[in-house]
Order: sequence, then C-alpha cells, then structure tokens
Amino acid sequence: MDVPENSRPSFTERELRRRDFLGRTAGIAAGAVFLDALAAPASSAAQLLTDRPVRIESGLVSGVAAAVSGVTVFKGIPYAASTAGKNRWRPPQPAPKWKGVRKADTFGDAPPQASTTLTMSEDCLNLNIWTAASGGGERRPVYVWLYGGGFSAGTGSDPSFDGSVLAAKGVVVVTINYRLGALGFLATPELNAESPHGVSGNYGLLDQIAALAWVRRNIAAFGGDPRRVTLGGQSAGAGSTDMLSMSPLAHGLFQRSVAESQVRHPSDPELRYLGVSLREMDTALQQGPAYGATKGAATLAELRALPWQDLTDGGSLKDETVDAKSVAKPPLFRPVVDGWVLPDGYMASYEARAQNDVWYLAGNNLDESGAVPETAFDHWRVTPYPDRPGAPPVHVTLDDYVSAARQKFGTMTDEFLRLYPATTDDEAALASNDAIRDNSRVSTYLWATEWTKGAHHPVYTYFWTHRPPGTDHDIRGAYHGSEIVYFFGNLHPATQAWTDQDREIADTMSSYLANYITTGDPNGHGLPRWPAYSPSSPTVMEVGEHYGPMRVAPPGKVDFWQRYFTTQDAW
Repeated sequence: MDVPENSRPSFTERELRRRDFLGRTAGIAAGAVFLDALAAPASSAAQLLTDRPVRIESGLVSGVAAAVSGVTVFKGIPYAASTAGKNRWRPPQPAPKWKGVRKADTFGDAPPQASTTLTMSEDCLNLNIWTAASGGGERRPVYVWLYGGGFSAGTGSDPSFDGSVLAAKGVVVVTINYRLGALGFLATPELNAESPHGVSGNYGLLDQIAALAWVRRNIAAFGGDPRRVTLGGQSAGAGSTDMLSMSPLAHGLFQRSVAESQVRHPSDPELRYLGVSLREMDTALQQGPAYGATKGAATLAELRALPWQDLTDGGSLKDETVDAKSVAKPPLFRPVVDGWVLPDGYMASYEARAQNDVWYLAGNNLDESGAVPETAFDHWRVTPYPDRPGAPPVHVTLDDYVSAARQKFGTMTDEFLRLYPATTDDEAALASNDAIRDNSRVSTYLWATEWTKGAHHPVYTYFWTHRPPGTDHDIRGAYHGSEIVYFFGNLHPATQAWTDQDREIADTMSSYLANYITTGDPNGHGLPRWPAYSPSSPTVMEVGEHYGPMRVAPPGKVDFWQRYFTTQDAW
C-alpha cells in the first residue's frame, strides 16, 4: 500500500511521542521490545530483515521495506499447495519447498471470485507478513487477519489491510487468503465419500486453520510469538473468527479473537441473512449437486474438470431456504455444521460450553444492517437497495417500515410499533434506524452473555460511530467495514481527504488493537478507558466519534428484544 508522503512524518512523530504506550500497559513483556525497536535508528530493523533472508519450513525467504519506516513486509508466501486439479475440494496440502532465496516482494494470486481487477488462480493459499522485529530472537504478539466478503469475495492483499502501522506498534501482522464461493464451500455426497471424515463443505475454514498452523510453526522466524496469536476479521472474517473460536481443530492455535461486525446472538434473526448463518449438512448436500447440474456437471470428476472461471458466481447466489424474517437471504455458499470442523451451531456450542476459551473483542457499526444516515433517506427512497446475498433491506418509507415490522415480529408487531412509532416517512426512517441500532447493540450484549458462560477470559464489546469523509459520507455513513482502516491505523486511500480527527481516531483505534493483541486488554496509557463486558451492565463501548460506555438501549426496549429473541429458533 502506498502511504502519502505528507502523512508518513505525522505517523512517525505521533509514535515517537507516544512510544511508551505499550510499555506502560500492565504486564507487557513485549513492551521493552517495542521501545527498543522505536529507539533504534528508523531503518535498522527493516535493513536487518530486508537484507538477511529468513528461513521457514519451505526454504529461505526475503522481504522488502514496508510503507512505514522500520517495518519489513513479506508478500505472497505460500502456506499450502495449489488447490487446482486433484486438490480442488480437498483439505489444504503442504506447501512446496524451494531452493535458493524466494523474494517475497509481490502479493500472491487472489482466490478465484467474480472480479475484473484481481490476479486470480487456484494457487492462492498464500499469506503476507509485516514485522518490525530485528530477527527471530524476538517474541512479538501476532495478529492473523481474515477478510470479509460474504465468503465469496476478498483477498489478504487488500491495501486496507496493510499491517505497517500495527507492526510499528509492536505487532507481527499476518493477512491470508482462503478459498471462496463454490471452491471454498461446496458439499456433495461424493465429496463426503471421498473424505476420511465423511464430510465436505468447509474448505475455506480448513484453509484458515492451515494458515494458523503455519503461523504456529514459522512465525518465530519473523520475530513473532507462536504462543501469543490473535485471530481477527471483519464481516465473514468475523464470522470465521467466531467459528474457529468454536472449532476443536483450531484449539490452541490462537489465544484471542477480534470480530468486527456479524457476531450476533444466535437467536437474532439478523444473523440469518448473513454469510455466517451456518448450513446444516443435509441442506448443503442437496445444494451442491443442484449447483453442479447448473454447470452441466453431474459427477465430482466433471466438477473438477471445469475451469475455475466457471465457479466464481457464488457472490450472486442466494440460499432461498432460509427464512430471515425479511426479504434478505444469505449467500448460498457458506460454512457447514459438519461434525468435524464445526461440531455444532452457535447456541448448541455455547450451551455445551464447547467453545475455545479465548479473549474476545467484538462489535458492530452505526450504519449497517439496514441503518443509514439521515442524509441518505431521500437517496434510498428513489434508489433500490442492492438485491444481493447478505444485503439487508433499508426501510425509509412508512408503508415499507410497517410491512417489514409485521414480517419480522409477527404477534409482537404492535408492541414493536409502540416502542418505535412512526406516522410519516421521515419518522419511519428514523424509527427504523433506532430499532436496527438497538437490535445490534442488544444482540452484541446478549451474545457476550452467552459466550462468557463457557469462557473465562474477558470480553470487550464496541459500537463504531465515526463516519469517514469522502463520497460515502452522506449516503453510507459509518458503513459496514468503515472501521477497518482505523483499526489498522492506515487511512486508505490517501485521496480520501482525511482530517486530523481521522488521523487521531486511527492512532487511538490501532493503539487499542495493539494493546489487546499484546495483553488481551485494549486499555493503555493515554487512551479513554474501555471497560470489559459485565453481565450486570448492559452497555457497549462507543468508539470512533466519541469514546465511552453507552447503554445498549433503554430498559423497556432491552426487555422487548430479549423476549423477542426467545421466540426465535437459535442458529
């Protein structure tokens, strides 16, 4: 990622002024390492790792200077073999070894998907590493990032995920690719029969687990601590984080989780139209052959013979079998409760106390799930909302608002409309926003209540409220994914007219995240206090526009949402 020249000094100066923020956080063994790295000449760490190859299990690899001085990036390192040919719809296989020094100066191919701009192939299981460590003797905390995209789009090389700033704050950042769409989540009876575990459909999740295992084996060579790994992601990446936080195959591969949007209470119908609404195996086994038939492929051999370009339409396919209590539908290809990667769904796992005992940081955004800025009401009254998998409807007229309420709440509709009343289009749009945001925050709070019944480490929840500048400000506001560049601390793209406030928010959010990755606690010197979740305090932490605990909703509305969730089937 290119960082504008005029922004680089400000980041460096801010870091030097606040370089003790990690060292002053209680119990940070890595704080001294971080301070040493910043106290050293700006280029020394980067020169050491750029000029000297690093040995990993596949061979020697060299990196290049990253966007922030003192940070080295290693791009496109294979963590598994190509998924083409016989490896299509197989668990990831070991990466090939190489002789000599592999120069990791170019991002690897992206997973096949519906895109006209990405370089793609089935040889896509690669990862990228940003580090400011001076060698393998250091033990810095590690952050492994999973992109979103509804399990049908995305790549670890997206410039929004540049890890340079977090690396300068003492974290070793890893972004990965995993298989998408039909190539990542197809299930068929033939694939079940071929598998020693008798299952299919979770190849994308198996890729993520393989990448975590690769990190466990290799990250020490980049100055990372293989026993101090945080797994994070946004949207489908957040859902993947939650799934791997429940998967026995991922047990012990990471100690902390970060979920930016889409972690919901299992009985919240909002979960159902998202890519993270898990499929049952029986359903997936019917959908797979039906999909193959649309491609003229009746057998597994015929499916494997198809060019990958014929299998990239997952982003346009809906699962019509799901009742989401609205017109929205989830993407067809998404993870499966298979009894192996995912032994059970969300609620069953929580009730069985079967999740992995990890720290957790999770939250949602002001203008997502169908909520939109007031400045966008007129726009959405004349512009149909995109009718695509995983997209929520937007209700900005009275008739639409009332009709949607009756579809969602059934016998509780009248009570809902008393709590969120409206008599005009503008009142309806405002009431819809209020309800969506209350629903989101209450769902986050109640999810934490369920999660902590089977986990002993702290949970931190948030609600992101800052609306970035630029062309999306009035129409999309604090939209789904708008927080990502602030959490990473790298404001991309450089042309977006970022303000001093944006740079301050990016510094604050990336400091929170670096602290959490390091210790499990986002709090640190000079940062507004972020309280941990407490079952006795129905609040979340507002971050972005302001900082501090905010109640999830007024007590009467919290009671309504709790009672409503009890009437819904848990996912």
